[in-house]
Amino acid sequence: MSKDTHVDNPNGVGFFGLVGMVVSSCIGTGVFALTGQLANVASPGAALIAWVVCGLGFLMLALSLANVGSKRPDLDGACAYAEEGFGPFHGFISGWGYWLSAWLGNVGFGTMIAQVLGSDYCLGTIMPGVFSDPATGNPAVVGVVVVSLVLWGITFLVIRGVESAAAFNAIVMVIKIASILLFIAFSCFAFNAGVFTADFWGTAARNATIIAANGVELGSVANQVTQCILIMMWVFIGVEGASVMSGRAKRKSEVGSATIIGLIVLLTLYIGASVIPYGVVDYAELVAAPKPATISVFESLAPGWGGAFISWAIIISVCGSWLSFTMLPAEVSSMMADHGLLPKSWGEVNAKGAPQMALIIVGALTEAFIIIATFAADAYTFAISMCTVTIVVTWAYAAAYQVKLSRERGESGQVLVGILALVFQVVGVLFTGWGFLLLACLGYIPGFLFYRKALSESGQSMGKGQMICAVVIALLGIISIPMTFAGIIPVF
Repeated sequence: MSKDTHVDNPNGVGFFGLVGMVVSSCIGTGVFALTGQLANVASPGAALIAWVVCGLGFLMLALSLANVGSKRPDLDGACAYAEEGFGPFHGFISGWGYWLSAWLGNVGFGTMIAQVLGSDYCLGTIMPGVFSDPATGNPAVVGVVVVSLVLWGITFLVIRGVESAAAFNAIVMVIKIASILLFIAFSCFAFNAGVFTADFWGTAARNATIIAANGVELGSVANQVTQCILIMMWVFIGVEGASVMSGRAKRKSEVGSATIIGLIVLLTLYIGASVIPYGVVDYAELVAAPKPATISVFESLAPGWGGAFISWAIIISVCGSWLSFTMLPAEVSSMMADHGLLPKSWGEVNAKGAPQMALIIVGALTEAFIIIATFAADAYTFAISMCTVTIVVTWAYAAAYQVKLSRERGESGQVLVGILALVFQVVGVLFTGWGFLLLACLGYIPGFLFYRKALSESGQSMGKGQMICAVVIALLGIISIPMTFAGIIPVF
């Protein structure tokens, strides 16, 4: 049997399911919030440039994941690349960052569900202020209860079996893509080139609108592009989904192509959903629209039902991504336990083959942070920012391993691909999210304790170099605490 048809796991996730992991993991809250978020920081011209930059950056990452996945199908996905290339401690840093990212993203999903339920186009009309705070958008008490029910319902579904949950996720993917395509179609029909091109670079009328609304100016085109980067990086979280699930893929050879196809689908949907609305409604209305702005835009396009339709589409979309982001951290922590990077108990599976204890830990932490988020100034922005900076650690390690592996094989073209992917990830975070990256270092402190316990189970201990790195990371996290209370890192 040829390599292309070789079946690694007869009962595993097929090609469509792998593409579904990439697309459904990425399409959650972000695509529906993009229009309003980008409008508040950039003109249509700058937004288009930012999409080109991000598209190329993530194409380099996708090509890196595809190349490494095809050359080393024996490795357990993106988080294993750091361990293979740079040693166990780096494998832990990468895997723990991915684990933190996934469940922090779930906090953002929960916050968005509460916001949408409380909007005027959903249940907010008959129960105002019940699901979310009208001023901050943070979950109210009833909102926390509803979100908690969703959280544990999804956790129970995954505990029942990862492969069956992946199949369900593929169905949800079809529903969410159809909803976004409908929004794009309506937007294209109502598109007005004159509205779209008016002050295309944001140096006149659009800039005056932003100053009046937010008290700050758009700034130069370069500044606008920079402000877009972190927002856009958030919506690509999950692009490594097929790679992380490679251990459960029916054919590991399909992981790379599934990742690239998923990225192409995502770029098409994101650009259409976020840029076309610049030519649909007046810029001032776009800036002032309640979050997520997609709801208001679609209501203007389809009065009477558009807002309600897109509201429920968001809820379904979020549940699909939440399902993926529940599967992925549990899969990674189980893999890390198998590799001796976490205690063996983290890798124990139930009769359905699901890492039950790891899933319960993820659920409990998500629950705790959803409650804490009710006290934040902007729970959604905080959650997605933390989610983004932590997963960049995993992405950067994957790109670095692409460089190392390609150099060893003498593949100069692949080396360049890896370097470009690595530079994009590192520069993107340092320019836009360095404060949140410092705060994320706090999350590594308990992780180091679990890492030490895992080493002790196999009769090992942390070396001097590992201890120094752990102390430096912990100190950086501690430094972030006073910076947070001083408002330098915007949380409360």
